[in-house]
Amino acid sequence: MELSALRAALLGLSAYKELMRTSVGRDAGYLLDYLHDKEGGEALENYTELFYDLRKEGYEGLGDWLWDWLRYNESPYSHLVDQGRSDPALENAARRDIDTLVLLAQTDCDRFIDAMKPLLGNEFAPVLAGLPRWRAAAPFDFDRVTQFYQEHGAGLLAEYRAFLWEDGRLVPVADPDCPKPEDLLGYEHQRGQVEQNTRLMLAGRQANNVLLFGDGGTGKSATVKSMLYLPGMEDLRLIEVEKENLTGMPELIRSLAGRRQKFILFIDDLAFDQDDKTYSALKTILEGSLEKRPVNVAIYATSNRRHLVRQTFTERAGEEVDTFETISEKTALAERFGLRIPYLTMNKAGYLALVDHLAAQAGISMDREVLHAQAMTWEIRHAGRTPRVARQFVASLS
Repeated sequence: MELSALRAALLGLSAYKELMRTSVGRDAGYLLDYLHDKEGGEALENYTELFYDLRKEGYEGLGDWLWDWLRYNESPYSHLVDQGRSDPALENAARRDIDTLVLLAQTDCDRFIDAMKPLLGNEFAPVLAGLPRWRAAAPFDFDRVTQFYQEHGAGLLAEYRAFLWEDGRLVPVADPDCPKPEDLLGYEHQRGQVEQNTRLMLAGRQANNVLLFGDGGTGKSATVKSMLYLPGMEDLRLIEVEKENLTGMPELIRSLAGRRQKFILFIDDLAFDQDDKTYSALKTILEGSLEKRPVNVAIYATSNRRHLVRQTFTERAGEEVDTFETISEKTALAERFGLRIPYLTMNKAGYLALVDHLAAQAGISMDREVLHAQAMTWEIRHAGRTPRVARQFVASLS
């Protein structure tokens, strides 16, 4: 395709109009504009800008950049495919746009440079001869883009699996701190309950909100995070929500409804003091709101407190007229989690078995009786037979 025809086709982008507002898209568009208008100096400047922007973002080819942009930015066409709807006009527009982007990606840099030569003086000859090139290739076409949307969706939710919900927006976590299931020992029954509930959601069925409560260091948070790495959980996304951001959760839940992915909204170490303003907000989110919770969203929370809210002896002494109502109000939040799973400290045999396993993993060679004696001494000083205490003990030996 002639450069003038390529320029006209880019001006006609409609399904992916947003692409031309990016720095790389603008550079490519301006480069073709200046060549069309016979402005060699400006064309040269935009050629070098395009090379710089590609390398700054870590790409060796324009086609590689375009392929990532098409996958990891949401568009009207990606939404259409993700939701399984039909719109012939939009489909045709997307096909035409992607065919144009394929031609742009396949355009060799020498064609741009050769077009600049007659527009510039002889003094530019060494500059043009030494210009860097980007790789000309298109690792995508319309069918491949469509298949990606069908299998993964698009945008950040296709690129990342873990997120933080901060200030009303999703912040992706490229390398989440999530243990592999094989790294977890003990509490198999509890983890099985969480996994079964999560697989219900993955199957498109209504799952329970889950509260994991009990002693610190028993692996409550690790259980939730490990769901990402179980087989068959490829469509699962984990979004961690701090207690301070609970009031924004309804907005988040609305934005996730209808997506192909399934979402765990994870609230870690949840607890409330008296008169905490976020208490009522979460209670309404769990149950009581006019809005129905989407089937692809579930709330998982961990807490060291069974009832989540601090209670005092003063309340139980009956300073209010109806003490029972006061206590019921305090316990109402936990009761709105359909699945409540206790994590208690391990018995002695389970704790020592975990110490043996972790010591073997760490390559520690020690007489078993001595190892167990030291492990029990460590446990007494660190208050609890938990996986966390066992890991800390083995780390101290290493």
